[in-house]
Amino acid sequence: MVGELRYREFRVPLGPGLHAYPDELIRQRVGHDGHPEYQIRWLILRRGDDGEGDSSQVDCKAEHILLWMSDDEIYANCHKMLGEDGQVVGPSQESAEVGALDKSVLGEMETDVKSLIQRALRQLEECVGTVPPAPLLHTVHVLSAYASIEPLTGVFKDPRVQDLLMSMLSSPDYQIRWSAGRMIQALSSHDAGTRTQILLSLSQQEAIEKHLDFDSRCALLALFAQATLAEHPMSFEGIQLPQVPGRLLFSLVKRYLQVTSLLDRLNDSAGEPGAQNNSAAGRPSAERNRLQMEFSMAMGTLISELVQAMRWDWATRPGSSARSSGSIFQPQPAAPRRTFRRSRRFRPRNEFASGNTYALYVRDMLQPGMRVRMLDNYQEISAGDEGEFRQSNSGVPPVQVLWESTGRTYWVHWHMLEILGFEEDIEDVVEVDERQGAVINGALGGGLPCWRWRPMSELYAVPYVAPEEADIEESEHLAQAEWWELLFFIKKLDRSDIQQVVQILQDNLDGEHVLDEEILPELTVPIELAQDLLLSLPQKLDDSALRDLLNCHIYRKYGPEALAGQLAYPSFLEARQDVLLLKSQAQLQESEANPPSQSASPALQHLVEALGSSGKLLVDLERALSCDAPQESEVKPCLLRLQRQPQPFLTLMQSLDTSATNKTLHLTVLSILTKLVDYPEALLLPWHEPMDACMVCLRSPNTDREVLQQLIFFLHRLTSASRDYAVILNQLGAREAISKALEKHLGKLELAQELRDMVFKCEKHAHLYRKLTTNILGGCIQMALGQIEDHRRTHRPINIPFFDVFLRYLCQGSSVETKENKCWEKVEVSSNPHRASKLTDRNPKTYWESSGSAGSHCITLHMRRGVLVRQLTMLVAGEDASYMPARVVVCGGNSTSAVNTELNSVNVMPCASRVTLLENLTCFWPVIQIRIKRCQQGGIDTRIRGLEVLGPKPTFWPVFREQLCRHTRLFYMVRAQAWSQDIAEDRRSLLHLSSRLNGALRQEQNFADRFLPDDEAAQALGKTCWEALVSPLVQNITTADEDGKSPLGWLLDQYLECREAARNSQSRAAAFSARVRRLTHLLVHVDPCEKAPPVVAIPQPKGRTRSHDWSSLVTRGLPSSIMRNLTRCWHTVVEEQVNNFLTSYWQDDDFVPRYCEHFYNLQKSSSELFGPRAAFLQALKQGCAGALLRLPFLRAAHVTEQFARHIDQRIQGSRMGGARGLEMLAQLQRCLETVLIFSGLEIATTFEHYYQHYMADRLLSVGSSWLEGAVLEQIDPCFPNRLPQQMLQSLSTSEELQRQFHVYQLQQLDEELLKLDDTEKKIQVDHEDTSKEQESEKKGNVGATAAEVAMADGEEEEEEEEEEEELYGEGDMPEISVLVLSPRCWPVASICHTLNLRTCLPSYLRATLDRYSNFYSKSQSHPVLERGPQTQLQWTWLGRAELQYGEQILHVSTVQMWLLLHLNDLKVVASIESLRGLSGLPLDVLNQAVVPLTSSRGPLDLQEQDAVGGVLKVRDDSEEPRPRRGNVWLIPPQTYMKAEDEEGRNFEKRWNLLNCLVVRILKAHGDEGLHIDRLVCLVLEAWQKGPCPPRNLVSSLGRGSVCGSTDVLSCILHLLGKGTLRRHDDRPQVLSYAVPVTVMEPHTESLNPSSSGPNPPLTFHTLQIRSRGVPYASSTGTQSFSTFR
Repeated sequence: MVGELRYREFRVPLGPGLHAYPDELIRQRVGHDGHPEYQIRWLILRRGDDGEGDSSQVDCKAEHILLWMSDDEIYANCHKMLGEDGQVVGPSQESAEVGALDKSVLGEMETDVKSLIQRALRQLEECVGTVPPAPLLHTVHVLSAYASIEPLTGVFKDPRVQDLLMSMLSSPDYQIRWSAGRMIQALSSHDAGTRTQILLSLSQQEAIEKHLDFDSRCALLALFAQATLAEHPMSFEGIQLPQVPGRLLFSLVKRYLQVTSLLDRLNDSAGEPGAQNNSAAGRPSAERNRLQMEFSMAMGTLISELVQAMRWDWATRPGSSARSSGSIFQPQPAAPRRTFRRSRRFRPRNEFASGNTYALYVRDMLQPGMRVRMLDNYQEISAGDEGEFRQSNSGVPPVQVLWESTGRTYWVHWHMLEILGFEEDIEDVVEVDERQGAVINGALGGGLPCWRWRPMSELYAVPYVAPEEADIEESEHLAQAEWWELLFFIKKLDRSDIQQVVQILQDNLDGEHVLDEEILPELTVPIELAQDLLLSLPQKLDDSALRDLLNCHIYRKYGPEALAGQLAYPSFLEARQDVLLLKSQAQLQESEANPPSQSASPALQHLVEALGSSGKLLVDLERALSCDAPQESEVKPCLLRLQRQPQPFLTLMQSLDTSATNKTLHLTVLSILTKLVDYPEALLLPWHEPMDACMVCLRSPNTDREVLQQLIFFLHRLTSASRDYAVILNQLGAREAISKALEKHLGKLELAQELRDMVFKCEKHAHLYRKLTTNILGGCIQMALGQIEDHRRTHRPINIPFFDVFLRYLCQGSSVETKENKCWEKVEVSSNPHRASKLTDRNPKTYWESSGSAGSHCITLHMRRGVLVRQLTMLVAGEDASYMPARVVVCGGNSTSAVNTELNSVNVMPCASRVTLLENLTCFWPVIQIRIKRCQQGGIDTRIRGLEVLGPKPTFWPVFREQLCRHTRLFYMVRAQAWSQDIAEDRRSLLHLSSRLNGALRQEQNFADRFLPDDEAAQALGKTCWEALVSPLVQNITTADEDGKSPLGWLLDQYLECREAARNSQSRAAAFSARVRRLTHLLVHVDPCEKAPPVVAIPQPKGRTRSHDWSSLVTRGLPSSIMRNLTRCWHTVVEEQVNNFLTSYWQDDDFVPRYCEHFYNLQKSSSELFGPRAAFLQALKQGCAGALLRLPFLRAAHVTEQFARHIDQRIQGSRMGGARGLEMLAQLQRCLETVLIFSGLEIATTFEHYYQHYMADRLLSVGSSWLEGAVLEQIDPCFPNRLPQQMLQSLSTSEELQRQFHVYQLQQLDEELLKLDDTEKKIQVDHEDTSKEQESEKKGNVGATAAEVAMADGEEEEEEEEEEEELYGEGDMPEISVLVLSPRCWPVASICHTLNLRTCLPSYLRATLDRYSNFYSKSQSHPVLERGPQTQLQWTWLGRAELQYGEQILHVSTVQMWLLLHLNDLKVVASIESLRGLSGLPLDVLNQAVVPLTSSRGPLDLQEQDAVGGVLKVRDDSEEPRPRRGNVWLIPPQTYMKAEDEEGRNFEKRWNLLNCLVVRILKAHGDEGLHIDRLVCLVLEAWQKGPCPPRNLVSSLGRGSVCGSTDVLSCILHLLGKGTLRRHDDRPQVLSYAVPVTVMEPHTESLNPSSSGPNPPLTFHTLQIRSRGVPYASSTGTQSFSTFR
């Protein structure tokens, strides 16, 4: 199972170093399906990197997750919650222990408490309006002491206690309020539940805000902070939280407590006895429906107020979701168009028809120093790696390249390289398609599909993406969640408006019942009616509710904006820019009908014009407050209108954030605000929202003193009226700003010190407010996560209004990632811009140096939008002396042309190195400019070593993502564990896994489409869900159990067994197969590839010699564990299937066709189950290879011989043509696809041996054809020694030699004719006059030459007398073609026999062969035809001939040709014994040649048969009734070998000896091991120089004694597969001895089909080996090793 079972309980991994384990069962309820559910507290445990020990643990109580779990989930995950009987132990219901108090004492104390409560109420009534008497304070003090006793907690639940506390909290006397706080603290000191209950009871009192003063409210808020601190320990460090006043905080607390209370009641109602039956029947109780409705409305109200308090509604109004409609579980990496390097001169591999042709092209074109790129993955080198070609040789692999990825050379094959050329040959081009698919070396078939395969119809791949089929009736009505959201806004209307809406619903809906508030939530409202209601709501809602309406889901879906394409409302939409214009137009018409009697003052005229129609409210407010004694009747209506429409008020306060030159505006605004504070109704306005503007005016050094004094008066009056705003000023840093203002103006600011002291006293309350804001926000996030979990568990829709709005604001910024060191967009400097990068290179040794006049140097930072600077630091150095800054001024502005606001000024000390310029800005400045006003020692230019800007996290998305992923991971890992437990107990439940997974994935997909705003948030949820649910399930169902088989492996076995029965679509097998396919398609449809990091193109220097830059290399990701587990499981299933098949049918005559059919069915099943994915096709190949490797040596040899025989038969059968020939070709193609499995296996050497023999017989008997090359090209990797390829190459060489021989014969003929001409000239010269002395001397020289020639000719005549006769003979001469067969690649050494040309061939044939021998000897001096040392020809009986016999053409072998020609010369009968003596051939060879000749089609008769052979004679033509014509094939049939013959035994002996040598050499080198190349060399050296193997054993092996590097590598592969050898992890090319296991199997089964069982166990034979300079031998004189005989 997935997870860890550590020292306490089962742990669920939540992330790196983070685990969760179940700690406590909190409560129990009856779930939606009628089964019990339990709420478990899962504690979060953090550990160090090692993951062990308790030293690195953090307090587990700090973080926890509450999770509802079923019985099955607890059984699978929470073992300590189970009793001895296996049932869940419910929460403890035992009451608290009374301690030392007995019942009598406790009863007396309860009576005292009741009397004290009654006395306190009476005393409190008596002292109304007077100073509280001492008896009252003593009574409350005694009650507080009783309240601290836990057994008396029940007495204080009396309603009179709440009345007493409310009266005391509302008392104007401070001592009474303080005593009430003491009593509340005593009551809430027992547990969080009691504390929450007291807070809830007090907060639900009507108009409690009016009775509570600042201290009482803070006391309650402090209790709430203590109650919620441990519940939701969530950190928002680095996030700039807004300043929320205590009044709004208390309102949020009330809403929060109400929501939590309703949620608790909902959970408790689910556990009622009646709820179980109703829930099981699908009819929830009316009470639960009512609670659900109240909870949804309360949660919507809480979200609405929280959005306003967090000022999220100030941001841009979020529109409709911009998410794509694809799967959230399928990664969608960005596909940027990037460049890659390619050659201008050289051709790529895809332009060649075959791999061999491309390999030859690369070999011919590649030169040392050229750049190459790897095309395939090969051991340590990956596809795409680049390097430099060094050299090549005749080894395997033949190419040496210096690779950049490893920094050293590595040998690869020719066909794996792509030539880039020298640097001048390389160009950078834009890649069209990044992923062209992964090509597997030696893969099945001609071309494999890519790794990112997708089916054409996404039926099985993403079934959860397609929406479920909706009912037509339901599609015409609002969903319940949509109706409840609309009902939320209806309830915000006035009572009369609500009745009007109810009447509209009553008129339009057909119902028998009269609508009331209890029936409204259960209505089914048509969409058309909802659209009409949405059109009328904006005119009746206030600004706050209207903002909520515009942001909600139902308005975006059915509101006027959604009707843009409909004709019913065209004129309305054309005139409407926003819904807010509806009110604006009405107010504008009202202002036109009733023009104001007085316009705004000139100072406010600009603000009034900017506000438009709302500006009239600002004019009215100024007019009402302008007189000396403002009338309350005129001011209050304005205040009521401002409460409903606060935008004019906010604009008025924000005008303080304008330039300091607007002195008149600032004084006018401050005068209005100062007078406005005197009205109690004005304190309900949102003063806290634009308080930043007051702080900007207060901090600005350019603010006029008169304006600053008026601002101090206003803030002092505001904080005196409500200390909440003193807390706000404390949070904004007003104390430091006031101190600086006092310092600047020498303390001549009235009330400034009093204001500063008042702000300072609120430090504790500011900390409380920040903590409360964090706790409320964290609690709301936790409740939202709880609703998401409940949605996952019950599959019920989330009916909470604004739930999508809340999640959308929490996810804001998910698509934008702003790092702290990337807070700016660009940096500009006043001079030397080419050195501006030195400011941000994080190197203190580099610097930017200015150039210009003193005081003109500046650095301008263009900040990213929305980033608030937490800290701006400048790096300097004292060593710069006069270049070091002395005074720096930091200014801010909205653009580079308006950087006028001074933010800070700093004097730099000469010893400073880090200068903090700005800290904790509360306002965003697009442009921040650092001005160096003065340098040290009066310097002119300056040097700045660097800048560091730190900003807060821009959004809540990182925090919410962490919490969302934690809860999702825990929920689905717990569920995966429960499902895995069911599958472990009953494998048949695996059939239901597809529907379970599909339901869960569809649930998450629908949730993301409905609630998550963008692709990043959806992808984060999808990835977490997939990893938490599917990955553990796959790991569990692919893990083998006690019987050695995994559940998925068992299911796939069942699928393969019922494939034939599944062809009937109506059968149960078809339904079973469909379920299996749905499951496998669902598991593999997600792409396992990780998002690759971007590749940075770095320019390379030109030329052939250049330095290598390793920094451009990237790390490649590993494949997904899901795909790895699935492919491993499929590999195991295939291996078992093939192994069973081999065990059952390996002896059958039709083994190969049946195996090919079995392999084809497996391949087809792989495509059905997983699609044509290369990973599973590769697993199929590896599974087949694994089954073949499990065969004993002789059985494996028998299998390879059968494949080689089958291929030989199909190649020869394809020559007949017609339909039969095409059928043979099809069978051959299927067999070749299967044979590709041999590539890379040790049995490939055995297969090559048999294929080489059969191919040699085929080529010599029937000749070569195009099919031979095509077959070798397809199964090229199956021949490690490449002997068949060399055989074809030798044929082409023989053909070239034959063409050269023809030219050579013509030259010989020309020379003979030239000799005749020279002889005639010599005779004429002898009769001429030789009288002259000079001419006699000349004639003597010519005669000498002629004599030499004559001598040479004489010698030729003596040796080639018959040749002269044949050369000039008359008639047609036979055409002879000679094949030169090299024993290095042709298997002729052990089967061929020497042919005596003088005794066995006629003269006309012998002469031609002699001339060919002379030609071949002379051709050895030409390196073009043959390389290496000179060789001599040895004539053999191999070959074929065509003879004319009457009207027939006989196709015979060379032996048959000799027999027929010999009988033709004798004209008599000939005995076989005489023929044997004449030819020197064995009797079996002669008999093999005689049988076809004496058949019915042959020309001979065999008479007098005896043990020796008989007598041959030519058949008389008269015996034939009708003469035959045409071609007659009499070549002896192919003779096939047997794996169990002597040669097969010899191969087994050689195999055993090589295995023993490898093991012995590695044993001698210990744990250090050997490089594989060195190991091969040592084994070959030991084999050749011996004494191992012994001489008698080597001689008994015959041809099996030959050993090459391929044989050694094959043995090494075998030993690696058996586990005898191991690779080093850090150096895989180094091998060492692993464990002392037996090299070969102790016994092998009989190869004789008639045998009735396995052979007796083989015995060990120990050979003594004497050391004689053997490389691996130790210092001892005698060594021994064991092998099999």
